[in-house]
Amino acid sequence: MSIQETIERYQNSVVQIASKSGTGTGFYLLDYDLIVTNHHVVGDNRKVTVKGKTFDKKLASVVFTDARYDLAFLMPPVDMHQLPELMIGDYDTLKDGDSVVAIGHPYGLNYTATQGVISRVERVQQGIKYIQIDAAINPGNSGGPLINENGKVVGVNTFIIKGGDNLGFALPSSYVKEALEQYKPLWGTVAIRCPTCGTIVTEQTLENGKYCPTCGTEIDFPKKDVPEENAVSGIARTIEGVLLKLGYDHELARNGRNRWEVANGTTKIKISYNPESFFIISDAFLCLLPKHNIKELYTYLLQENYKLRNKLFSIHGDNIVLSCLLLDLDMSTNTGEAMFRDLFVRATEYQQVLMTQFECQPILEEH
Repeated sequence: MSIQETIERYQNSVVQIASKSGTGTGFYLLDYDLIVTNHHVVGDNRKVTVKGKTFDKKLASVVFTDARYDLAFLMPPVDMHQLPELMIGDYDTLKDGDSVVAIGHPYGLNYTATQGVISRVERVQQGIKYIQIDAAINPGNSGGPLINENGKVVGVNTFIIKGGDNLGFALPSSYVKEALEQYKPLWGTVAIRCPTCGTIVTEQTLENGKYCPTCGTEIDFPKKDVPEENAVSGIARTIEGVLLKLGYDHELARNGRNRWEVANGTTKIKISYNPESFFIISDAFLCLLPKHNIKELYTYLLQENYKLRNKLFSIHGDNIVLSCLLLDLDMSTNTGEAMFRDLFVRATEYQQVLMTQFECQPILEEH
């Protein structure tokens, strides 16, 4: 199966995952009715956002985590039974030099597929076997499927060596299948694999409410009664509180650590906070540059920049963006609400002007 055939056939079964901890990739297995990803992608979150080609961003529950093997399973947020069936392949049949394809979302570039070969079938790291590959994988690929020439999942793309030249590692499908089979009788129940003995533990089977019943290891089990407002803190918590007041679902808005994304009509608003620079930056992506009258448009944008306070027009590629900045020391619920509300209103007004008077084009949606 060629790289083109692989991505065309299976891209609908590969999803984007985002949480307050970061972003990554996952893939749906029909046989188990679960989404598979890495544990480090979901972190300690009980819920993460999941987006696929056939559905918009939804909340999905994390039902299984395995820190030792860096695995996690999610409940599908929508009915995914109609999607192309990804199947688990046989790790034992793999050989050095076999062709493989890694599918994921590196650096937010949706549905990127990279082709390579298996450099070494068995590379042991900390007592665990990994498949070493030369297919380029990057941040955002974590949790995505490694697919062989027969279109079967032979691994989960897990980590890279920083500074290495395409040194990527995938957890073999044998570990994944073992975990899936062990979890199958518990489908839908929140469970954790003990990092010491490998026993799958549920809240009901914990010894004295916190110990593995097999080896006695203390298990940090997620509690249902932990209030959601403790999920983030500081400036991030204030930003999410403001979004909630403005009518947005703050959980769905999360797009990684200290990053959020919301839609205001046909305008996409991206919000980010960098603790090192101390600024909250909000970017409203309005429309694309027109094919004609560029000089008149630039004149208009520069004139508006002269009039605006705390806001600025800029060009990112061929996107026209209206941005505003706020120092984190000045961020409160009141100042944040006023800033975001004004940005949202002005973004809608400016988008209308740009598209009607200057023939700017709508921004193409990423799929």
